[in-house]
Amino acid sequence: MKVVKALCGPFFVFAGVMHFVKPRFYLNMMPEWLPAHEAMNYASGVAEVVGGAALMCPSPAVKRAGGWFTLATLLAVYPANVHMALNPDEFPDVPGGQAALFARLPFQAVFVAWVWSAMSGRTQTPTD
Repeated sequence: MKVVKALCGPFFVFAGVMHFVKPRFYLNMMPEWLPAHEAMNYASGVAEVVGGAALMCPSPAVKRAGGWFTLATLLAVYPANVHMALNPDEFPDVPGGQAALFARLPFQAVFVAWVWSAMSGRTQTPTD
């Protein structure tokens, strides 16, 4: 369990960096009604990097703050996931099509649980 918690921060740092490496991928996910797509893409990338980096910090207070920041980021980008599920014709390259896009929606709860676990700082040991 400790390894899974430890991978949360690096995962979000990697995901955030990808907003800069492959911006078109993220821009295509955004609903048309959102303004400033490029700025929002880069802002969400920075948010993921900052939150992920904070989750890797040894300070419990920084780790908790990073966790809350990452949870807020997950909430903020959720409309893009809903947009994808409701508009599967715009995402023909997604394996599994609409079923996969809808399956992603509740899967976000897994990310929330992962961040929650990583930000707690407490690791269960066999003697607990």
